[in-house]
Amino acid sequence: MRRSILALTICLAGAAHAEPEITPVARGFDAPWAVGFLPDGGILVTEKAGELILLSDGTATRIGGLPQIREIGQGGLLDVMVPRDFADSREVFLSYAKNLSSGQGTALTRGILADGASELTDVRDLFVMTAGSSGGNHFGSRIVEATDGTLFLTIGERGDADLAQDLNRHNGSVIRINRDGSVPEDNPFVGQSGVQPEIYSYGHRNPQGAALDAQGNLWVDEHGARGGDEINRIKRGANYGWPVISYGRHYSGARIGEGTAKDGMEQPEFYWDPSIAPSGMAIYSGALNDEWKGDFLVGSLKFDMIARVDADTMQEVERIQTPETMRVRDVVEGPDGAIYFLSEINGALYRLEP
Repeated sequence: MRRSILALTICLAGAAHAEPEITPVARGFDAPWAVGFLPDGGILVTEKAGELILLSDGTATRIGGLPQIREIGQGGLLDVMVPRDFADSREVFLSYAKNLSSGQGTALTRGILADGASELTDVRDLFVMTAGSSGGNHFGSRIVEATDGTLFLTIGERGDADLAQDLNRHNGSVIRINRDGSVPEDNPFVGQSGVQPEIYSYGHRNPQGAALDAQGNLWVDEHGARGGDEINRIKRGANYGWPVISYGRHYSGARIGEGTAKDGMEQPEFYWDPSIAPSGMAIYSGALNDEWKGDFLVGSLKFDMIARVDADTMQEVERIQTPETMRVRDVVEGPDGAIYFLSEINGALYRLEP
């Protein structure tokens, strides 16, 4: 299936603008969730209902061969990640909501996208949650390729808050696996009984944004409840506290857990109160604007904007809020050094030049 799209508008890298310049790349998406770039200039976009769209040479092509995807609530076809060696491996990684015997859970799959193909081949799941949960909340689902080639996947607690502290379940964790689906031997809980060996960190509520900084450290943003949205630097084996500690409150107004701090539980590097409902996140290289180097660019589903958090002070210093930034679902840095973001409401992919 082919769709018409808007041509990419290229701006001069050295041009100076008082405000970020935003130009449309493609429109006509239905609930777009994630974007990934191919080395030949192609762009992959996921739609939550279960479509993977390839934008290339002015056309949009539906890519077939996907696994059976369960669209329910916040679940569906979610993230897409193109690895650094795609030109040789042709591998594409996807996260999605999968039907399990006990409900639905987050899964990570891979497939081969041959040059010029319109279908994934050799598709197989690398990871599936040990047990699913009913309902459609908190799938997490961002995929990040680590500097050593292993894969991180964020997983929400699926609305079962207490399971984020249960190391026998994958709920509310960041997992780390090898590209073939095996477990790295240096994962923090390998060899411990009653613990899922894929778990790298735990105590998360619903991490929907993730990125590496210039030093290769993994960072995530995650939803609090009413207040308490967080940016966390992920440490090996660390407990991030949900639902024992939080800077937010239940939607009823009731207090969450035991307060805002507890020994053995990590503090966020930054938190929002009131909540912004953070989504995709990029840590900017500074390619087109050195003043933004290292800063966090976080999409907001609630306030229709992109928040810029200064890397040195870990404080929000800017909100980019325009008619284009309606319910921003993903934010990534493109190969040209510009920022690309998906608007769920507008059904569009945009290019932002700092």
